[in-house]
Amino acid sequence: MKFIYYPTKEEVEKYYGTDETIMMLVSYDGESAVVSPSIETFEHHTLLAQAGIRETDIDKYFRIVFDNVAADWTFVCPPNYRGITDKQKRIAEFYKDGFRYISQALAEIGYFVELRIPKRYRRHFDIMSEKITE
Repeated sequence: MKFIYYPTKEEVEKYYGTDETIMMLVSYDGESAVVSPSIETFEHHTLLAQAGIRETDIDKYFRIVFDNVAADWTFVCPPNYRGITDKQKRIAEFYKDGFRYISQALAEIGYFVELRIPKRYRRHFDIMSEKITE
């Protein structure tokens, strides 16, 4: 995986292993990731722009914020993810891909932490549960 660091790799690595949060964007194809200490940027789309990527490409990246305890995944599945029209299948693929690529990116920089989806993003799972119980 190719990593883009903002502002620099050295600056980002200063925060590794500390209690400070780090923001990461992992591309949907698992080929690249953008990493920055959270104090350097406030929003995921801003981080893209700071890294020289169009901020409108935000729907091409899995978004997480992590520290040395856990990684919180901003679980927002775009309606056109991988061209899958069935909502349940699209969300399932988004989950599988995200879990795989995010875990890989974290491991490559030495983070083996819990990957969590905060409660406010769990509405997608409610959709899946409804279809499964029908």
